[in-house]
Amino acid sequence: MTSHDVVNRLRKITGERSIGHLGTLDPMATGVLPLLLGKFTRLAQYFSSAEKSYSGTIRFGFATETYDAEGEPAGPQIEPALTLEQVRAAAARFHGEMQQMPPSFSAKKIAGTPAYKLAREGKPVELKPATVSIASFEIVALDGAEAAFTMSISAGGYVRSVAHELGQDLGCGAHLSSLRRTRAGAFTLADACTLEELAALAGDVEALEQRCVHPRSLLPEMPCVAGDAVALGRLRNGAQANLPEFSQAPLVKVFAGQRELVGIAKRVAGTLFQPVVVMG
Repeated sequence: MTSHDVVNRLRKITGERSIGHLGTLDPMATGVLPLLLGKFTRLAQYFSSAEKSYSGTIRFGFATETYDAEGEPAGPQIEPALTLEQVRAAAARFHGEMQQMPPSFSAKKIAGTPAYKLAREGKPVELKPATVSIASFEIVALDGAEAAFTMSISAGGYVRSVAHELGQDLGCGAHLSSLRRTRAGAFTLADACTLEELAALAGDVEALEQRCVHPRSLLPEMPCVAGDAVALGRLRNGAQANLPEFSQAPLVKVFAGQRELVGIAKRVAGTLFQPVVVMG
């Protein structure tokens, strides 16, 4: 199942046509896939830099064309004699800011065309290295030719590429054999629900809304503030308004009551704010 397949399933469950996901999950991967529904799609820009965390396994012994288990082997298979200490020593370099080459089979665009489409057609794929930041990469265990790991990596980083490069460094080839996203920004597995759980709530708008993350929990780096009718009216019409918010935060979430998110506003000076996103 692709991330787009998940979006289509949720459209049928909720009846909402406007749905977007926050960062593609490869079809073989599982875990957290945050989805924005309806007017909340207007907030997508504020989630684009969110760090993501994963757990998974890396299979040593041969690389694949896609850098994961779905691709064809890129060479002969060997049975490497690796120790946990060797793998951990090689993994140590994957930390902090570094240059990473995206996989040829990826959604990166080349002159407007996804790289994977060119790769499938056998056409040359000329990608450029991207700067990524790896906050942590821990080899948890080694069982034969397969290592279990956890990783936290910046938006746009490819776990597959780390697995591939680790295999190159160890001289035996490697590919990502399983992957589970455990966190995407502030969203964790504890927040997540399965499609089956949501399908059981189909037709019950109130129950579906309650199962979603509370609007005040979104974008926790922004303070919440409630406005009066006059201020909310001005903000909804694109005008500046004063709000009872006395921190120095540059952006705030503006609410009418406890749950209705009116929009995102930018501090102009003191308690004067300019709307930058109006939810309608």
